Amino acid sequence: MFVPVKWHTRLLVLAAGAVAAGAAAAVISLSSSGSSVDPAAAAVRQAPTRTVAGTALQQSFVNVVQSVSPSVVQIEDRTGLGSGIVFDRRGDIVTNNHVVAGASSFQVTTSTGKQHRAKLVGAFPADDIALIRVSGAGLKPATFADSSALQVGDLAIAIGNPLGLQSSVTEGIVSAFRQATQEPGNVTLPSVIQTSAEINPGNSGGALVDIQGRVIGIPTLAATDPELGGSAPGIGFALPSNLVKDIAGQIAAHGKVVDSHRAYLGVTVGNAAGGAMVASLTHGGPAIPAGIHVGDVIVSVDGKRTSSTASLSEVLAQLKPGRTVPVAVLRQDGTRSTLHLRLGTLPGSPS
Repeated sequence: MFVPVKWHTRLLVLAAGAVAAGAAAAVISLSSSGSSVDPAAAAVRQAPTRTVAGTALQQSFVNVVQSVSPSVVQIEDRTGLGSGIVFDRRGDIVTNNHVVAGASSFQVTTSTGKQHRAKLVGAFPADDIALIRVSGAGLKPATFADSSALQVGDLAIAIGNPLGLQSSVTEGIVSAFRQATQEPGNVTLPSVIQTSAEINPGNSGGALVDIQGRVIGIPTLAATDPELGGSAPGIGFALPSNLVKDIAGQIAAHGKVVDSHRAYLGVTVGNAAGGAMVASLTHGGPAIPAGIHVGDVIVSVDGKRTSSTASLSEVLAQLKPGRTVPVAVLRQDGTRSTLHLRLGTLPGSPS
């Protein structure tokens, strides 16, 4: 299980220590000039400042939860439940694709307990994003922040429905930013926000928000400990809000993604000794004019080793369409060739 990092409490403790140190320094300075100050009285005079600061921070958390909770819903179908965020005034709700995969209709429950029926608008499994729609319910859209402005150490508050516990809240910080992160189903997410806010089953698709109540990401993954098994404490991952706004906005407008911004070879592959073996070629894709053949084993792209289908996916997730890159392949006759391929754009899901 994850343990939230209550770093704001530690900050207050550190601030109190700093105030005490400052008071002691003032005593020494004033004493050297012949004046005297009672240290206890100095500490008492500082106490109201600490109390006001703590109360203000606590109230900020309360305000965020009260403001954002109406925009976070529970999504349920016959296979399970997850969370979602009201995306626009039309009633579109953005969530993870793995929350809604395999279903086309859903029950949506708001933070006040009201229930509505929802239909799938569209999904983009490559980024694990989907959009469902509730009509005529007057749901409150969330406000989305610019995730590119985030910094490690920023406060992060997760609001969702873990284990079906509706409108649960956990908090932590932005711990790091990661690239090319693998999730089950051979999906490689191009970028994620690592957070110490606790993420449990059912949090997927919910809101990770900043102290201003703006969505900075969608909680998606919880890390597992490869040695001990189970969740790794304090390590969760969220899709950044800029990616969510882009992909969900395209689905809302077109019913599908029209520009994925993701690199594409135009091949299907399987694992082989030393690389990813080409099983088929997509007509019109970039692999055919580059000279890639069925049976070739791709061993590197853009100078980065691709020892498996997963590593090939990771490399492609960090590249942009339109670049011409070297692709090293092993031919069926045992020879090695380096081809030059202009990366295409991964197609969006059909309507």
